[in-house]
Amino acid sequence: MRTTRVGLVNTDALPGPILQSILPLLNIYYLERIEETALKKGLSTQAIWRRLWDELMKTRPSSLESVTCWRAKFMEAFFSHVLRGTIDVSSDRRLCDQRFSPLLHSSRHVRQLTICNMLQGATELVAEPNRRVLETLASSLHTLKFRHLLFSDVAAQQSLRQLLHQLIHHGAVSQVSLYSWPVPESALFILILTMSAGFWQPGPGGPPCRLCGEASRGRAPSRDEGSLLLGSRRPRRDAAERCAAALMASRRKSEAKQTARAAPATRVTRRSTQESLTAGGTDPKRDLHPPATSHEAPGTKRPPSAPATTSSASSSTSSSKRAPASSAPQPKPLKRFKRAAGKKGPRTRQGSGAESEDLYDFVFIVAGEKEDGEEMEIGEVACGALDGSDPSCLGLPALEASQRFRSISTLELFTVPLSTEAALTLCHLLSSWVSLESLTLSYNGLGSNIFRLLDSLRALSGQAGCRLRALHLSDLFSPLPILELTRAIVRALPLLRVLSIRVDHPSQRDNPAVPGNAGPPSHIIGDEEIPENCLEQLEMGFPRGAQPAPLLCSVLKASGSLQQLSLDSATFASPQDFGLVLQTLKEYNLALKRLSFHDMNLADCQSEVLFLLQNLTLQEITFSFCRLFEKRPAQFLPEMVAAMKGNSTLKGLRLPGNRLGNAGLLALADVFSEDSSSSLCQLDISSNCIKPDGLLEFAKRLERWGRGAFGHLRLFQNWLDQDAVTAREAIRRLRATCHVVSDSWDSSQAFADYVSTM
Repeated sequence: MRTTRVGLVNTDALPGPILQSILPLLNIYYLERIEETALKKGLSTQAIWRRLWDELMKTRPSSLESVTCWRAKFMEAFFSHVLRGTIDVSSDRRLCDQRFSPLLHSSRHVRQLTICNMLQGATELVAEPNRRVLETLASSLHTLKFRHLLFSDVAAQQSLRQLLHQLIHHGAVSQVSLYSWPVPESALFILILTMSAGFWQPGPGGPPCRLCGEASRGRAPSRDEGSLLLGSRRPRRDAAERCAAALMASRRKSEAKQTARAAPATRVTRRSTQESLTAGGTDPKRDLHPPATSHEAPGTKRPPSAPATTSSASSSTSSSKRAPASSAPQPKPLKRFKRAAGKKGPRTRQGSGAESEDLYDFVFIVAGEKEDGEEMEIGEVACGALDGSDPSCLGLPALEASQRFRSISTLELFTVPLSTEAALTLCHLLSSWVSLESLTLSYNGLGSNIFRLLDSLRALSGQAGCRLRALHLSDLFSPLPILELTRAIVRALPLLRVLSIRVDHPSQRDNPAVPGNAGPPSHIIGDEEIPENCLEQLEMGFPRGAQPAPLLCSVLKASGSLQQLSLDSATFASPQDFGLVLQTLKEYNLALKRLSFHDMNLADCQSEVLFLLQNLTLQEITFSFCRLFEKRPAQFLPEMVAAMKGNSTLKGLRLPGNRLGNAGLLALADVFSEDSSSSLCQLDISSNCIKPDGLLEFAKRLERWGRGAFGHLRLFQNWLDQDAVTAREAIRRLRATCHVVSDSWDSSQAFADYVSTM
């Protein structure tokens, strides 16, 4: 039996009162070790950990966050601060102890790790002195986040490669999230994607993985792993692969010509897709000398047509990587490549075998047909490769030599603009990412790449063992109307359970369709009926403009298992169209339990609202900022209350932002009268211009009718500050009946802010 000691004292033998008196005096290392003993004696250390958080972290948790264990929260934050060097452990006696390693001691509490900026912390974690720290993280860490990443050097990327291999392939990380990366570095982004998808290939000069073992090093992927993505020994050349191949070759040729003209030695250019997937960086030692070898795998023989001497293509590739990112300004992503005028120089083939030679011959012939000085869009080259029939356009050949390991189940990309290159790589990986269960793409500027995404999702859905059940997609623009896009997604992923889709603007002005493309493929916007699907939750955020109700109804008719529907900013041509949607819900969506409308003008749809309140299958209805009581409030409120009094299945009603006022609140009080059969237990009346005297009268009526505690009452952002004494009395009375959630909102300041923005 293990005993817990503080210095020479056996804490297991201490009486409870004495142990409680010494707990506040301990540093975090002994306090953490003594936790189990304290629990056995009925003592809690949560208050001590909370005080440590307030005094040392000096941040207040979000009001939406429910902290269940302050010890785990503190130790996780402490680990991140020590790793980044943002906290000095020697500055406070509670953090300093020579007998303990801060990183090792706190690593077992880390469930979520965030890597920021220049990949700070990645190099430290893979260092040999921190081997035990990394081993502990591999078993405890579940979520890995990247925020505000910047351009990084080769050494940092190599460290990140080893870190991801340990945490994902040999660890327990199941979720990778990227946030706020305005100018993504292509090589780094693709590295994170491919490692998250389970692909592993050691970088040049990197140490071998001791966990993989000598026996597994160099083995071919098993059929149930790598073959799902790669197919046979010669992988099937689909459209995305040919696109990536042509894009990669076009980029190399353009970089070579630009460098031959006047490129500075310190210029940093983004690496191509093939280079990112194969090498993950260059060898710094080789950059000190003229390049004598190409980017070949160790042991690969050079074909006779690729001499070791420097050529225009190889020198440009080498010079673009020679300077670290920290010594050069951060470039914007290259969207256009302009052909340099002049005589064409010799070409260097960086692959091996006839296939690589044919690839470059094909791309250079296509590019050579353009006149000097003409600009070539990346999208044009990519789409030109879509219809190409040259067999040597294999695309992304590096994955063929990679091993397939464990992959993550949740991928989230928030505000990470995806270039054509990055989008092609993502789509290529998605088509066989069978372990992926949830995908979030938020404001990534997909543009016309949405069609490639739909094709890859359709291919993924056809894979045996596909687990994708949740898709969250939002963007500023879309080349497809939102309802057409929804229909396409539902057709591509019939087993999807959760679909959240939002488009902010009705047309795609900033990201027009690729020149020469007549429109979306016919198989994406077909007129055939949508097959029955497994959707249980559908959330849609609409842009401005009236939406065609029949298209929405077609989605609802095919979603017989739908349990939750949310429509945000939806506008219909007439109340009859809205009524058609509601009638469809009643006839085809019998399992629907929760229905939400936000920012919709329902002032002219009062009969449709009453129709909903009489629905005996719905358990929760939300009308958020829907202008319900803008017209005929004196007649509509009694009708609404009567419908609710006769509904015994409705449990929750949310009415924020509808200008209910005191009169409307008192009318709603009748729902809880003695002659009512309502079972309402949750009521949200936030932002409804309710004053303290009206709230007090509402509380008195509930007391008079003797209804027991009916659950939760939300009162955020009402005018309760106009009479603080009356408001406190009203809330005191209400708390005897229900659980009240309110805030100290300054209505006068809010009104001043509103007027100032008019």
